[in-house]
Amino acid sequence: MTAVNADTSVMKALKKIRMPQKQRNREFWLLLFACAISGASLTLVQLGALNAIDPMLLVIGGALAVLVFALHVVLRVVASDADPFVLPIATLLTGLGIAMIYRIDIAKQLTGWDAFSTKQLAWTAISIAGAIALVIALRNYRVLYRFTYLSGLAGLVLLILPFIPFLKARGSNADVWVSLGGFVSFQPGELAKICLAIFFAGYLVRTRESLSSVGKRFLGLTWPRMRELGPVLVVWLLSLLIIVTQRDLGTGVLIFGMFVAMLYVATGKTSWVLIGLTGVAAGAFLATRILAYVRGRFTNWLDAFNPEIIEKQGGSYQLVEGIFGLAHGGLIGTGWGQGRPYITPLAHSDYIIPSLGEELGIVGLFAILCLYMVFISRGLRIGMAGQDDFGKLFATGLSFTIALQVFIMVGGVTRVIPLTGLTTPFLAAGGSSLVANWLIVALLLRISDGVRRQPRVVIG
Repeated sequence: MTAVNADTSVMKALKKIRMPQKQRNREFWLLLFACAISGASLTLVQLGALNAIDPMLLVIGGALAVLVFALHVVLRVVASDADPFVLPIATLLTGLGIAMIYRIDIAKQLTGWDAFSTKQLAWTAISIAGAIALVIALRNYRVLYRFTYLSGLAGLVLLILPFIPFLKARGSNADVWVSLGGFVSFQPGELAKICLAIFFAGYLVRTRESLSSVGKRFLGLTWPRMRELGPVLVVWLLSLLIIVTQRDLGTGVLIFGMFVAMLYVATGKTSWVLIGLTGVAAGAFLATRILAYVRGRFTNWLDAFNPEIIEKQGGSYQLVEGIFGLAHGGLIGTGWGQGRPYITPLAHSDYIIPSLGEELGIVGLFAILCLYMVFISRGLRIGMAGQDDFGKLFATGLSFTIALQVFIMVGGVTRVIPLTGLTTPFLAAGGSSLVANWLIVALLLRISDGVRRQPRVVIG
Protein backbone atom coordinates (compact mmCIF):
# COMPACT_ATOMS: atom_id res chain seq x y z
CA MET A 1 0.00 0.00 0.00
CA THR A 2 2.88 2.34 0.83
CA ALA A 3 4.57 1.56 -2.49
CA VAL A 4 1.36 2.36 -4.38
CA ASN A 5 1.04 5.71 -2.62
CA ALA A 6 4.67 6.49 -3.38
CA ASP A 7 4.19 5.66 -7.06
CA THR A 8 1.10 7.86 -7.18
CA SER A 9 3.01 10.78 -5.63
CA VAL A 10 5.84 10.38 -8.12
CA MET A 11 3.39 10.32 -11.05
CA LYS A 12 1.69 13.49 -9.79
CA ALA A 13 5.04 15.21 -9.40
CA LEU A 14 6.10 14.22 -12.92
CA LYS A 15 2.78 15.44 -14.28
CA LYS A 16 3.27 18.83 -12.61
CA ILE A 17 6.70 19.08 -14.23
CA ARG A 18 5.48 18.05 -17.69
CA MET A 19 2.48 20.39 -17.81
CA PRO A 20 4.45 23.68 -17.72
CA GLN A 21 6.93 22.21 -20.20
CA LYS A 22 4.05 21.30 -22.52
CA GLN A 23 2.62 24.81 -22.25
CA ARG A 24 5.92 26.43 -23.15
CA ASN A 25 6.51 24.03 -26.04
CA ARG A 26 3.08 24.92 -27.40
CA GLU A 27 3.96 28.60 -27.06
CA PHE A 28 7.26 28.03 -28.90
CA TRP A 29 5.60 26.52 -31.98
CA LEU A 30 2.88 29.16 -32.01
CA LEU A 31 5.54 31.87 -31.77
CA LEU A 32 7.42 30.31 -34.66
CA PHE A 33 4.22 30.33 -36.71
CA ALA A 34 3.49 33.98 -35.76
CA CYS A 35 7.00 35.10 -36.75
CA ALA A 36 6.77 33.17 -40.03
CA ILE A 37 3.46 34.83 -40.94
CA SER A 38 4.82 38.26 -40.01
CA GLY A 39 7.97 37.73 -42.08
CA ALA A 40 5.92 36.47 -45.02
CA SER A 41 3.69 39.56 -44.78
CA LEU A 42 6.69 41.90 -44.98
CA THR A 43 8.07 39.95 -47.93
CA LEU A 44 4.77 40.01 -49.81
CA VAL A 45 4.42 43.75 -49.18
CA GLN A 46 7.82 44.32 -50.79
CA LEU A 47 7.08 42.05 -53.74
CA GLY A 48 3.64 43.57 -54.27
CA ALA A 49 4.65 47.22 -53.96
CA LEU A 50 8.32 47.21 -55.05
CA ASN A 51 8.78 43.97 -57.02
CA ALA A 52 11.93 43.51 -54.98
CA ILE A 53 13.01 42.37 -51.52
CA ASP A 54 14.91 44.57 -49.10
CA PRO A 55 16.84 42.13 -46.89
CA MET A 56 17.65 44.82 -44.32
CA LEU A 57 14.03 45.09 -43.18
CA LEU A 58 13.82 41.34 -42.80
CA VAL A 59 16.99 41.41 -40.70
CA ILE A 60 15.41 44.03 -38.42
CA GLY A 61 12.25 41.90 -38.23
CA GLY A 62 14.44 38.92 -37.34
CA ALA A 63 16.00 40.93 -34.51
CA LEU A 64 12.52 41.61 -33.13
CA ALA A 65 11.76 37.89 -33.39
CA VAL A 66 14.87 37.23 -31.29
CA LEU A 67 13.48 39.62 -28.65
CA VAL A 68 10.15 37.78 -28.65
CA PHE A 69 11.87 34.43 -28.20
CA ALA A 70 13.95 35.99 -25.42
CA LEU A 71 10.67 36.73 -23.65
CA HIS A 72 9.68 33.11 -24.29
CA VAL A 73 12.90 31.90 -22.65
CA VAL A 74 12.31 34.20 -19.67
CA LEU A 75 8.84 32.69 -19.28
CA ARG A 76 10.34 29.20 -19.25
CA VAL A 77 12.55 30.22 -16.35
CA VAL A 78 10.40 32.50 -14.17
CA ALA A 79 6.79 31.91 -15.29
CA SER A 80 6.58 28.42 -16.72
CA ASP A 81 2.82 28.13 -16.05
CA ALA A 82 1.92 31.28 -18.01
CA ASP A 83 -0.76 31.12 -20.69
CA PRO A 84 0.75 29.87 -23.99
CA PHE A 85 -1.55 31.79 -26.37
CA VAL A 86 -1.24 35.41 -25.22
CA LEU A 87 2.33 36.04 -26.42
CA PRO A 88 2.00 34.47 -29.92
CA ILE A 89 -1.22 36.38 -30.64
CA ALA A 90 0.30 39.70 -29.57
CA THR A 91 3.36 38.93 -31.72
CA LEU A 92 1.29 38.14 -34.82
CA LEU A 93 -0.93 41.21 -34.47
CA THR A 94 2.13 43.45 -34.01
CA GLY A 95 3.81 41.88 -37.06
CA LEU A 96 0.76 42.39 -39.26
CA GLY A 97 0.53 46.00 -38.12
CA ILE A 98 4.19 46.65 -38.99
CA ALA A 99 3.70 45.09 -42.44
CA MET A 100 0.72 47.33 -43.23
CA ILE A 101 2.43 50.47 -41.89
CA TYR A 102 5.48 49.66 -44.02
CA ARG A 103 3.24 49.18 -47.05
CA ILE A 104 1.79 52.69 -46.59
CA ASP A 105 5.29 54.14 -46.13
CA ILE A 106 6.29 52.66 -49.49
CA ALA A 107 3.31 54.30 -51.19
CA LYS A 108 4.15 57.69 -49.62
CA GLN A 109 7.89 57.24 -50.28
CA LEU A 110 8.79 57.68 -46.63
CA THR A 111 12.22 56.38 -45.62
CA GLY A 112 14.54 56.51 -42.64
CA TRP A 113 13.22 57.97 -39.39
CA ASP A 114 10.50 59.80 -41.32
CA ALA A 115 8.89 56.42 -42.06
CA PHE A 116 6.22 55.38 -39.57
CA SER A 117 7.31 51.75 -39.90
CA THR A 118 10.82 52.63 -38.70
CA LYS A 119 9.38 54.26 -35.58
CA GLN A 120 7.02 51.33 -35.09
CA LEU A 121 9.92 48.87 -35.26
CA ALA A 122 11.82 50.91 -32.66
CA TRP A 123 8.78 51.14 -30.38
CA THR A 124 8.16 47.41 -30.80
CA ALA A 125 11.68 46.67 -29.55
CA ILE A 126 11.15 49.01 -26.57
CA SER A 127 7.74 47.43 -25.85
CA ILE A 128 9.00 43.84 -25.87
CA ALA A 129 12.01 44.82 -23.75
CA GLY A 130 9.62 46.49 -21.30
CA ALA A 131 7.48 43.34 -21.19
CA ILE A 132 10.57 41.23 -20.45
CA ALA A 133 11.60 43.59 -17.65
CA LEU A 134 8.11 43.52 -16.12
CA VAL A 135 7.86 39.72 -16.22
CA ILE A 136 11.23 39.46 -14.44
CA ALA A 137 10.58 42.20 -11.90
CA LEU A 138 6.98 41.36 -10.98
CA ARG A 139 7.39 37.99 -9.29
CA ASN A 140 3.98 38.17 -7.61
CA TYR A 141 1.22 40.27 -9.16
CA ARG A 142 -0.62 40.43 -5.81
CA VAL A 143 1.87 43.02 -4.53
CA LEU A 144 0.11 45.53 -6.82
CA TYR A 145 -2.86 45.33 -4.43
CA ARG A 146 -0.79 47.25 -1.86
CA PHE A 147 -0.47 50.16 -4.28
CA THR A 148 -4.19 50.57 -4.97
CA TYR A 149 -4.49 54.24 -4.10
CA LEU A 150 -0.99 55.11 -5.28
CA SER A 151 -1.89 53.63 -8.66
CA GLY A 152 -5.06 55.73 -8.76
CA LEU A 153 -3.03 58.84 -8.04
CA ALA A 154 -0.49 57.90 -10.72
CA GLY A 155 -3.31 57.42 -13.22
CA LEU A 156 -4.70 60.88 -12.50
CA VAL A 157 -1.24 62.46 -12.75
CA LEU A 158 -0.67 60.79 -16.12
CA LEU A 159 -3.98 62.17 -17.38
CA ILE A 160 -3.04 65.66 -16.20
CA LEU A 161 0.45 65.68 -17.78
CA PRO A 162 -0.70 67.05 -21.19
CA PHE A 163 -1.86 70.24 -19.44
CA ILE A 164 1.64 71.09 -18.20
CA PRO A 165 2.85 73.86 -20.54
CA PHE A 166 6.45 72.68 -21.09
CA LEU A 167 5.33 69.05 -21.66
CA LYS A 168 2.29 69.61 -23.86
CA ALA A 169 2.81 68.54 -27.48
CA ARG A 170 1.78 71.00 -30.15
CA GLY A 171 -0.22 70.39 -33.30
CA SER A 172 -2.63 67.67 -32.11
CA ASN A 173 -6.42 67.86 -32.21
CA ALA A 174 -6.76 66.45 -28.70
CA ASP A 175 -4.77 67.54 -25.65
CA VAL A 176 -3.56 64.03 -24.87
CA TRP A 177 0.09 64.11 -25.97
CA VAL A 178 3.25 65.14 -24.13
CA SER A 179 6.57 65.90 -25.74
CA LEU A 180 9.63 64.10 -24.37
CA GLY A 181 12.77 66.06 -25.07
CA GLY A 182 11.08 67.96 -27.86
CA PHE A 183 11.41 65.13 -30.40
CA VAL A 184 9.35 62.18 -29.07
CA SER A 185 5.61 62.45 -28.40
CA PHE A 186 3.96 60.14 -25.91
CA GLN A 187 0.33 59.63 -24.85
CA PRO A 188 0.32 59.19 -21.05
CA GLY A 189 -3.34 58.17 -21.08
CA GLU A 190 -2.28 54.77 -22.45
CA LEU A 191 -0.31 54.05 -19.28
CA ALA A 192 -3.01 55.70 -17.17
CA LYS A 193 -5.49 52.98 -18.13
CA ILE A 194 -3.20 50.33 -16.58
CA CYS A 195 -2.77 52.36 -13.39
CA LEU A 196 -6.51 52.92 -13.16
CA ALA A 197 -7.16 49.20 -13.74
CA ILE A 198 -5.00 48.45 -10.68
CA PHE A 199 -6.86 51.09 -8.69
CA PHE A 200 -10.33 49.90 -9.75
CA ALA A 201 -9.46 46.27 -8.96
CA GLY A 202 -8.07 47.10 -5.52
CA TYR A 203 -10.89 49.48 -4.68
CA LEU A 204 -13.62 47.03 -5.70
CA VAL A 205 -12.04 44.22 -3.68
CA ARG A 206 -12.29 46.45 -0.62
CA THR A 207 -15.86 47.62 -1.24
CA ARG A 208 -17.54 44.76 -3.13
CA GLU A 209 -19.59 43.63 -0.13
CA SER A 210 -21.34 46.95 0.32
CA LEU A 211 -21.76 47.34 -3.44
CA SER A 212 -23.37 43.93 -3.91
CA SER A 213 -25.25 43.09 -0.71
CA VAL A 214 -27.41 46.15 -0.16
CA GLY A 215 -30.07 47.92 -2.18
CA LYS A 216 -33.72 47.80 -3.08
CA ARG A 217 -35.52 45.41 -5.43
CA PHE A 218 -37.26 47.04 -8.38
CA LEU A 219 -38.27 45.52 -11.74
CA GLY A 220 -36.63 42.25 -10.74
CA LEU A 221 -33.22 43.85 -10.07
CA THR A 222 -31.42 44.92 -6.90
CA TRP A 223 -30.60 48.61 -7.28
CA PRO A 224 -27.80 50.19 -5.20
CA ARG A 225 -28.32 52.89 -2.62
CA MET A 226 -27.29 56.45 -3.42
CA ARG A 227 -24.19 56.21 -1.25
CA GLU A 228 -22.96 53.26 -3.34
CA LEU A 229 -23.47 55.29 -6.51
CA GLY A 230 -20.77 57.73 -5.36
CA PRO A 231 -17.77 55.95 -6.96
CA VAL A 232 -19.65 55.46 -10.23
CA LEU A 233 -20.59 59.14 -10.34
CA VAL A 234 -16.98 60.16 -9.62
CA VAL A 235 -15.61 58.02 -12.47
CA TRP A 236 -18.41 59.24 -14.75
CA LEU A 237 -17.57 62.86 -13.98
CA LEU A 238 -13.86 62.12 -14.48
CA SER A 239 -14.64 60.66 -17.90
CA LEU A 240 -16.71 63.71 -18.83
CA LEU A 241 -13.90 65.97 -17.62
CA ILE A 242 -11.46 64.17 -19.92
CA ILE A 243 -13.86 64.53 -22.85
CA VAL A 244 -14.42 68.24 -22.20
CA THR A 245 -10.90 69.39 -21.31
CA GLN A 246 -8.78 67.08 -23.47
CA ARG A 247 -11.20 66.70 -26.38
CA ASP A 248 -10.65 62.94 -26.07
CA LEU A 249 -13.93 61.09 -26.37
CA GLY A 250 -12.27 57.69 -26.67
CA THR A 251 -10.28 57.72 -23.41
CA GLY A 252 -13.29 58.99 -21.45
CA VAL A 253 -15.52 56.19 -22.76
CA LEU A 254 -12.75 53.62 -22.23
CA ILE A 255 -12.15 54.50 -18.57
CA PHE A 256 -15.83 54.56 -17.68
CA GLY A 257 -16.53 51.34 -19.60
CA MET A 258 -13.64 49.54 -17.91
CA PHE A 259 -14.86 50.58 -14.46
CA VAL A 260 -18.45 49.46 -15.11
CA ALA A 261 -17.26 46.10 -16.48
CA MET A 262 -15.08 45.48 -13.42
CA LEU A 263 -17.92 46.61 -11.18
CA TYR A 264 -20.22 44.04 -12.77
CA VAL A 265 -17.65 41.26 -12.32
CA ALA A 266 -17.12 42.27 -8.69
CA THR A 267 -20.81 42.36 -7.76
CA GLY A 268 -22.61 40.23 -10.36
CA LYS A 269 -25.43 42.80 -10.44
CA THR A 270 -26.96 43.57 -13.83
CA SER A 271 -28.25 46.86 -12.46
CA TRP A 272 -24.70 48.25 -12.58
CA VAL A 273 -24.55 47.52 -16.32
CA LEU A 274 -27.86 49.32 -16.85
CA ILE A 275 -26.62 52.27 -14.79
CA GLY A 276 -23.41 52.30 -16.83
CA LEU A 277 -25.23 52.27 -20.16
CA THR A 278 -27.50 55.05 -18.91
CA GLY A 279 -24.42 57.03 -17.89
CA VAL A 280 -22.84 56.60 -21.32
CA ALA A 281 -26.06 57.68 -23.03
CA ALA A 282 -26.41 60.70 -20.74
CA GLY A 283 -22.76 61.64 -21.23
CA ALA A 284 -23.05 61.35 -25.01
CA PHE A 285 -26.18 63.49 -24.98
CA LEU A 286 -24.55 66.20 -22.88
CA ALA A 287 -21.36 66.13 -24.96
CA THR A 288 -23.26 66.55 -28.22
CA ARG A 289 -25.09 69.55 -26.77
CA ILE A 290 -22.03 71.22 -25.25
CA LEU A 291 -19.04 70.25 -27.43
CA ALA A 292 -18.97 71.10 -31.12
CA TYR A 293 -16.37 68.45 -31.99
CA VAL A 294 -18.46 65.65 -30.41
CA ARG A 295 -21.53 66.92 -32.24
CA GLY A 296 -19.50 66.86 -35.45
CA ARG A 297 -18.54 63.22 -34.91
CA PHE A 298 -22.18 62.26 -34.51
CA THR A 299 -23.08 64.23 -37.65
CA ASN A 300 -20.33 62.47 -39.61
CA TRP A 301 -21.65 59.15 -38.37
CA LEU A 302 -25.33 59.71 -39.10
CA ASP A 303 -24.95 61.50 -42.45
CA ALA A 304 -21.58 60.29 -43.67
CA PHE A 305 -22.36 60.12 -47.41
CA ASN A 306 -23.84 63.60 -47.65
CA PRO A 307 -21.56 65.50 -50.12
CA GLU A 308 -21.68 68.62 -47.95
CA ILE A 309 -20.56 66.64 -44.88
CA ILE A 310 -17.80 64.92 -46.87
CA GLU A 311 -16.33 68.15 -48.21
CA LYS A 312 -16.43 70.31 -45.12
CA GLN A 313 -13.46 70.75 -42.79
CA GLY A 314 -13.43 67.91 -40.24
CA GLY A 315 -16.19 66.12 -42.15
CA SER A 316 -16.68 62.47 -43.04
CA TYR A 317 -14.11 62.26 -45.86
CA GLN A 318 -11.87 59.88 -43.90
CA LEU A 319 -14.76 57.66 -42.89
CA VAL A 320 -16.14 57.42 -46.43
CA GLU A 321 -12.71 56.71 -47.94
CA GLY A 322 -12.15 53.95 -45.39
CA ILE A 323 -15.50 52.35 -46.23
CA PHE A 324 -14.71 52.56 -49.97
CA GLY A 325 -11.37 50.88 -49.24
CA LEU A 326 -13.12 48.00 -47.47
CA ALA A 327 -15.50 47.70 -50.41
CA HIS A 328 -12.56 47.65 -52.83
CA GLY A 329 -10.98 44.78 -50.90
CA GLY A 330 -14.12 42.67 -51.10
CA LEU A 331 -14.03 39.10 -49.86
CA ILE A 332 -10.38 38.10 -50.33
CA GLY A 333 -8.70 41.50 -50.76
CA THR A 334 -6.38 42.93 -53.37
CA GLY A 335 -3.30 41.26 -51.86
CA TRP A 336 -0.36 42.72 -49.92
CA GLY A 337 0.97 45.79 -51.71
CA GLN A 338 -1.70 45.71 -54.43
CA GLY A 339 -4.38 48.00 -53.00
CA ARG A 340 -4.54 51.74 -52.42
CA PRO A 341 -5.05 52.10 -48.65
CA TYR A 342 -2.82 55.19 -48.58
CA ILE A 343 -5.65 57.26 -50.13
CA THR A 344 -7.39 57.32 -46.74
CA PRO A 345 -5.89 59.91 -44.35
CA LEU A 346 -4.22 58.37 -41.27
CA ALA A 347 -4.31 54.96 -42.93
CA HIS A 348 -1.40 53.83 -40.75
CA SER A 349 -3.04 54.69 -37.42
CA ASP A 350 -6.73 55.48 -36.97
CA TYR A 351 -7.74 53.74 -40.20
CA ILE A 352 -5.43 50.73 -40.20
CA ILE A 353 -8.41 48.36 -40.05
CA PRO A 354 -9.78 49.58 -43.44
CA SER A 355 -6.21 49.40 -44.80
CA LEU A 356 -5.89 45.76 -43.77
CA GLY A 357 -9.42 45.04 -44.95
CA GLU A 358 -8.64 46.40 -48.41
CA GLU A 359 -5.54 44.27 -48.97
CA LEU A 360 -6.55 41.16 -46.99
CA GLY A 361 -10.30 41.30 -47.62
CA ILE A 362 -13.13 40.42 -45.29
CA VAL A 363 -11.59 36.97 -44.81
CA GLY A 364 -8.30 38.44 -43.56
CA LEU A 365 -10.08 41.00 -41.40
CA PHE A 366 -12.23 38.26 -39.90
CA ALA A 367 -9.07 36.28 -39.07
CA ILE A 368 -7.62 39.34 -37.31
CA LEU A 369 -10.82 39.81 -35.31
CA CYS A 370 -10.68 36.12 -34.36
CA LEU A 371 -7.15 36.68 -33.03
CA TYR A 372 -8.49 39.49 -30.86
CA MET A 373 -11.36 37.28 -29.74
CA VAL A 374 -9.00 34.49 -28.64
CA PHE A 375 -6.68 36.98 -26.91
CA ILE A 376 -9.56 38.55 -24.98
CA SER A 377 -11.12 35.18 -24.13
CA ARG A 378 -7.79 33.93 -22.77
CA GLY A 379 -7.51 37.08 -20.64
CA LEU A 380 -11.03 36.61 -19.28
CA ARG A 381 -10.30 32.93 -18.67
CA ILE A 382 -7.19 33.89 -16.71
CA GLY A 383 -9.30 36.18 -14.55
CA MET A 384 -12.14 33.74 -13.97
CA ALA A 385 -9.76 30.90 -13.11
CA GLY A 386 -8.18 32.88 -10.28
CA GLN A 387 -9.17 32.31 -6.68
CA ASP A 388 -8.18 35.74 -5.40
CA ASP A 389 -10.53 38.63 -6.10
CA PHE A 390 -7.82 41.11 -7.02
CA GLY A 391 -6.31 38.93 -9.75
CA LYS A 392 -9.76 38.13 -11.12
CA LEU A 393 -10.78 41.78 -11.38
CA PHE A 394 -7.40 42.96 -12.64
CA ALA A 395 -7.16 40.40 -15.46
CA THR A 396 -10.79 41.03 -16.42
CA GLY A 397 -10.24 44.79 -16.48
CA LEU A 398 -7.14 44.52 -18.67
CA SER A 399 -8.89 42.14 -21.08
CA PHE A 400 -12.00 44.29 -21.29
CA THR A 401 -9.81 47.32 -22.03
CA ILE A 402 -8.47 45.58 -25.15
CA ALA A 403 -11.97 44.39 -26.09
CA LEU A 404 -13.51 47.83 -25.75
CA GLN A 405 -10.73 49.46 -27.76
CA VAL A 406 -11.19 46.97 -30.59
CA PHE A 407 -14.96 47.44 -30.56
CA ILE A 408 -14.70 51.24 -30.52
CA MET A 409 -12.17 51.39 -33.37
CA VAL A 410 -13.61 48.68 -35.61
CA GLY A 411 -17.13 49.94 -34.95
CA GLY A 412 -16.03 53.51 -35.67
CA VAL A 413 -14.34 52.89 -39.03
CA THR A 414 -17.19 50.66 -40.20
CA ARG A 415 -19.81 53.22 -39.14
CA VAL A 416 -21.43 51.04 -36.51
CA ILE A 417 -20.80 53.72 -33.87
CA PRO A 418 -19.33 57.26 -33.99
CA LEU A 419 -15.56 57.29 -34.44
CA THR A 420 -13.45 58.21 -31.40
CA GLY A 421 -9.77 58.91 -30.91
CA LEU A 422 -8.33 55.56 -29.80
CA THR A 423 -5.80 53.21 -31.36
CA THR A 424 -6.37 49.66 -32.53
CA PRO A 425 -4.32 47.52 -30.09
CA PHE A 426 -1.01 46.17 -31.46
CA LEU A 427 -1.87 47.05 -35.08
CA ALA A 428 -1.96 50.86 -35.31
CA ALA A 429 1.11 53.07 -35.43
CA GLY A 430 1.79 54.63 -32.05
CA GLY A 431 4.54 54.04 -29.54
CA SER A 432 2.63 54.78 -26.35
CA SER A 433 -0.20 52.43 -27.29
CA LEU A 434 2.23 49.67 -28.23
CA VAL A 435 4.16 49.98 -24.97
CA ALA A 436 0.97 49.93 -22.90
CA ASN A 437 -0.47 46.91 -24.70
CA TRP A 438 2.73 44.89 -24.37
CA LEU A 439 2.79 45.73 -20.66
CA ILE A 440 -0.75 44.34 -20.53
CA VAL A 441 0.59 41.18 -22.20
CA ALA A 442 3.28 40.89 -19.51
CA LEU A 443 0.73 41.41 -16.73
CA LEU A 444 -1.62 38.78 -18.14
CA LEU A 445 1.27 36.33 -18.43
CA ARG A 446 2.25 36.97 -14.83
CA ILE A 447 -1.32 36.67 -13.58
CA SER A 448 -1.90 33.43 -15.49
CA ASP A 449 1.28 31.94 -14.05
CA GLY A 450 0.26 32.97 -10.54
CA VAL A 451 -3.26 31.62 -10.99
CA ARG A 452 -2.06 28.20 -12.12
CA ARG A 453 0.37 27.98 -9.22
CA GLN A 454 -2.32 28.68 -6.64
CA PRO A 455 -3.39 25.68 -4.58
CA ARG A 456 -6.92 24.59 -5.46
CA VAL A 457 -9.56 24.41 -2.77
CA VAL A 458 -11.54 21.19 -3.15
CA ILE A 459 -14.97 21.06 -1.50
CA GLY A 460 -16.66 17.80 -0.64
